[in-house]
Amino acid sequence: MSGRLGKKAAAERIGELLATFKLKTAAAMLGPRLLEAGLEQSLLLILDVLETEAAERRDRRRERLRKASQLPPGKTLETFDLARLPKPLLHKFEGLLQGAWVEEAANVLAFGLPGVGKSHAAAALGHALIELGHSVLFTPTFRVVQDLLAAKRDLRLPHALRKLDLFDVLVLDDIGYVQQSPEEVEVLFTLMAERYERRSMLITSNLVFSEWDRIFKNPMTTAAAIDRLVHHSTILEFNVPSYRTESRAKKLSHDDASQPTEGR
Repeated sequence: MSGRLGKKAAAERIGELLATFKLKTAAAMLGPRLLEAGLEQSLLLILDVLETEAAERRDRRRERLRKASQLPPGKTLETFDLARLPKPLLHKFEGLLQGAWVEEAANVLAFGLPGVGKSHAAAALGHALIELGHSVLFTPTFRVVQDLLAAKRDLRLPHALRKLDLFDVLVLDDIGYVQQSPEEVEVLFTLMAERYERRSMLITSNLVFSEWDRIFKNPMTTAAAIDRLVHHSTILEFNVPSYRTESRAKKLSHDDASQPTEGR
């Protein structure tokens, strides 16, 4: 790439890279000094080295983000069957892969019956966001609620919320399985309120909004939670057959086809 850049563009790129490495003085001086000295070849050589350093830093950051994310390693875009999705849903999902919604602190809400691929899609989206450099945490909703309850008992709830705030995207899988005690509802609502318009959430649910009173119990709390989540959000409705249903149908079809036909 550096060989195709002009001298001035190469010098500017060196400055940009050094700035990302937090070397402000070098960023301001190195490119112009090389140009003044007529060292164009040295400029291109240095740029190649800095580009390699930048690429390796990105790779190391992605690896750190991937380890911290707790994302299921096998549930990626490569293992997710996009062909199963209806075109409107596929179009929305592909748009989310670009990551602009994370910059806007927006939310994604994925609805559908058990086994339709919501969790796999959420995990695949999380992996894609890490490739873009975003920090992601994937967790079953009941687990993060239990962690927050324990933190509250130990008078550490603000600290626990600040730790979660370090992640650009918090993936809450299966929100419908929260046990729904008043204490659990309180910490879950507090988490949503803390992230509202500041950090993104990706939530999967077997329950449609009209059934969320089973989660939050109180109609006012339910309405407030939904209002915060929907205000800036993309809704994904997985109106597709479950993987298990499709697998059983394929197996039965295969077994029927393998049976000898009478009179053959």
